Amino acid sequence: ILNSNQSIWETDMSGEGVSKRHPIFTADAWGFRASEKKPDTMNQSPSRLFYVYLMAPAIALLAAITIYPFLWLIYMSLHKVKLGPVEDKWVGLKNYARLLSDAKYFDGWVLLAKYSSLCLTFEIIIGVLLAVVLNNSRYEKVLVTLFLMPMMVSPVVAGLLWFYLYNGTFGWYHWLFESLGLLDGASILGRPETALIGIVIVDVWQWTPLITLITLAGLKRVPQDQLEASMVDGSSPIRNFFSVSLPNIFPFLLIAILLRFMDNFRFIDAILALTGGGPADSTKLLPVYLFDVSFKFFKLGRGGAIAFSLLVVTIILGLILVRIFEDPARKQAMSAQD
Repeated sequence: ILNSNQSIWETDMSGEGVSKRHPIFTADAWGFRASEKKPDTMNQSPSRLFYVYLMAPAIALLAAITIYPFLWLIYMSLHKVKLGPVEDKWVGLKNYARLLSDAKYFDGWVLLAKYSSLCLTFEIIIGVLLAVVLNNSRYEKVLVTLFLMPMMVSPVVAGLLWFYLYNGTFGWYHWLFESLGLLDGASILGRPETALIGIVIVDVWQWTPLITLITLAGLKRVPQDQLEASMVDGSSPIRNFFSVSLPNIFPFLLIAILLRFMDNFRFIDAILALTGGGPADSTKLLPVYLFDVSFKFFKLGRGGAIAFSLLVVTIILGLILVRIFEDPARKQAMSAQD
């Protein structure tokens, strides 16, 4: 009796199968014929066109809610748009040209860069640290649920909550900062020097759990054999994280950074609830300035130019971030192919 890995056929010099038991007989003599035809199957793989049909409704819906507003944005940026029955006036690139002499426009870019960089820095550091601490801990599920609670709060509600916590009369955090000597009586939101820090704290408090959640999902995907091999080599836990865990969670960090980067360029709910852009325009980021121009002064053409420039810069910076935080393993593979 032959076992499963044993064959009764050998191949001679001419390539024909020869029986081990009866060497004088070839495979053809025994009635065997080699066939290259694959057996028919009941479950044939669907064509690519089938997947296109499946995605067509979703693609059409996304196109309807994104392409039309985008075209309308371009239209407004090239016209002088007024509310009411008055016809829009074509102005060409004048709305963009006026931005070059607008000091508040450039101040908004500077404040947005400071705000976004501070938020991303603190959220990535604290979020990754919390994810490492919570990973495989005893009360991981309970702690993750508690840490996710700020993220479930509406940004407007979070802004109002911290507005009262910062209140110079009865705010608990104001009392804490004043007791520590960080404030000299004025509210953190009432001084131009500290107002930006106040809104950064609110953003870090609310959205750090998102970084923690995404990073924690990445840590669950780190191969255990790599971690164990590094530990056998004598690596410390810190070196083990930087040499093994961190390279494996790079794609997850990229997703987290892109999400928060785009949100910082879009969301102004908490800022409007906290300061409204003040005091003395110290928190008037470019999106806040866009809101004021478009919906307070109703200069929709100028607002369209600001929004389009913000969109273009966001796309460019997003592509740069993708290149910077690209998976190191993928970079090595691409360089090896070149």
